[in-house]
Amino acid sequence: MSTYPILDTVNGIQDLKALKEEQLPALCEELRAFLIEHVSKTGGHLASSLGAVELIVAMHYVFDSPTDKLVFDVGHQAYVHKILTGRKDAFDTLRMENGLSGFPKHSESEHDAFDTGHASTAISAALGLARAMRLSGESGMSVALVGDGAMTGGLSFEALDDAGRERIPLLVILNDNQMSISQNVGGLKNSLTLMRTNRTYNAFKRWLNGILETSRFGKFLSRHMETFKNRVKKFFAPNLPFEEFGILYLGPVDGHDVRKIIRYLRRCRKLDKPMLLHAITTKGKGYPFAVENPEKFHGIAPFEVMTGKVSPERQKTCSEVFGETMLRLAKNDPKIVAITAAMPSGTGLSPFAQAYPDRFIDVGIAEAHAVTMAAGLARGGMRPVVAVYSSFLQRAYDSILHDVCLQNLPVVFAVDRAGLVGSDGETHQGIYDPGFLSTMPNLAVYSPSSQKELAAMLELALSRREPAVVRYPRGALPDVPMKTSLSFGQWEIAEPLKKTTIIAHGTLLPLAKWVAKKHGVGLINARFLQPLDSDLIDYFKENEIRLLVLEENTVSLGEKIALAANPCRVRSIAVPTEPIPQASVTRQRERCGFTEEDVTKALLALTEDA
Repeated sequence: MSTYPILDTVNGIQDLKALKEEQLPALCEELRAFLIEHVSKTGGHLASSLGAVELIVAMHYVFDSPTDKLVFDVGHQAYVHKILTGRKDAFDTLRMENGLSGFPKHSESEHDAFDTGHASTAISAALGLARAMRLSGESGMSVALVGDGAMTGGLSFEALDDAGRERIPLLVILNDNQMSISQNVGGLKNSLTLMRTNRTYNAFKRWLNGILETSRFGKFLSRHMETFKNRVKKFFAPNLPFEEFGILYLGPVDGHDVRKIIRYLRRCRKLDKPMLLHAITTKGKGYPFAVENPEKFHGIAPFEVMTGKVSPERQKTCSEVFGETMLRLAKNDPKIVAITAAMPSGTGLSPFAQAYPDRFIDVGIAEAHAVTMAAGLARGGMRPVVAVYSSFLQRAYDSILHDVCLQNLPVVFAVDRAGLVGSDGETHQGIYDPGFLSTMPNLAVYSPSSQKELAAMLELALSRREPAVVRYPRGALPDVPMKTSLSFGQWEIAEPLKKTTIIAHGTLLPLAKWVAKKHGVGLINARFLQPLDSDLIDYFKENEIRLLVLEENTVSLGEKIALAANPCRVRSIAVPTEPIPQASVTRQRERCGFTEEDVTKALLALTEDA
């Protein structure tokens, strides 16, 4: 007997639509079991996908993708969407090389209306798709499934403000589970809580709907008395922020009652206006371990289904080293303030938040605000440390330049997940930050190659009075002693300088050391990407040293050295500019040329150029 008797019959959207409504609750339970079984083997974003099962089933049951455009904010909740749109049989390749992406990708399926991976983009993208359909004379509705965490991002509200100006068939489904990756924070969370818990409004709404839906005249009034209903909402629940944007607010509704959601979506489909359906869900629903610990199961490695346990890490992660160092330094410096954008756990700051709640600030998914607010803290005499993933730091480019660097304010950026990140793929690679950070005035960029260097660099950055970035990879750096002490702006001579010398930093130093020893060339540990070590640059120029630069990011340091050390011959091995797809980090490094064979070939070519 099949484990999934209903799901086995669903190999595409038309199979789903052929099911009877009364079969859908059972289908949802089978989908949850399917997700748990497969993600336990591949790893992935489990809790968010479990919480959105009924919403996605209802969306595909009512709307007609790809004619109707379905956009998923961030996209880590879209696993059920992939299963229902013909990718079920490939699900055991999730997040693997040449397998299914962990996020929506238009190149993977026409049903993935828009590529996603970062938060707060869905409403803007869905609005653009809706306008494109209207301008092209196409029929269809644009639907954005957005988490309440993504609604803390300013881009979501910019899109709502724009959408409310005109009648356009746009539906925003707000998946409200009170979580993003970590517990949600901020004023919007409080406003959504009021919407969920306003008993007077919800009781009156149930009474009014009961009257309106029990007679022909009542149904007529329900369709034509929108102005009256909006006034009732405003009277009983004056804090509805969406109505102020000109967005019709519907809900709140139980996000796990698939048949009720279908009734709401069918009503929405008949309306030619921007709407928001507020659905209350539970992150991790259907798997007790994920419900109890949604942060852990937001993005989880392979695990044991019966226990929820993941194989323990053998080494301390960089995030943990950062968090422990912050605790140690904050104990002696009351001006140190830690800031995160909805990721206290992922950045290693949860212990800091518990120890120093008054000096810990979670701004929600609002990276640009985090940076400018940190600049204000620095101007006020505090020592702010902004902990953020490299790929998310990109969202705050202007704030870093305009509000921190041009004013030379001592804000420290702890940039986690720097370099290649593996299975999350293109949207999460931390390979671009050196390229844009190293062009900014007054900004020092540190790149540790060991756990000890990471701790020492954070301490040095906080002792100085200029803006600084300390960037480090996902997972662990080697836990080895520092052979030479850390001095600002100075690189380390890791192997005696020779006529041919390798310059490497961060994660690539072990590879560079192996090749340097094997081939008898020099080795520099470039602890600083900015400023360059001017004394060593002068030495290179005076002695016409041939230099091979290795960097696990798009080319940055290599270009700066080539310019500064002219006429030295300089070659670089860096991450290419084309997107690097999902795979293991080892395979990604092979693709980029970070292997012993590739480095050796580059050394020989550099020598032959002489």
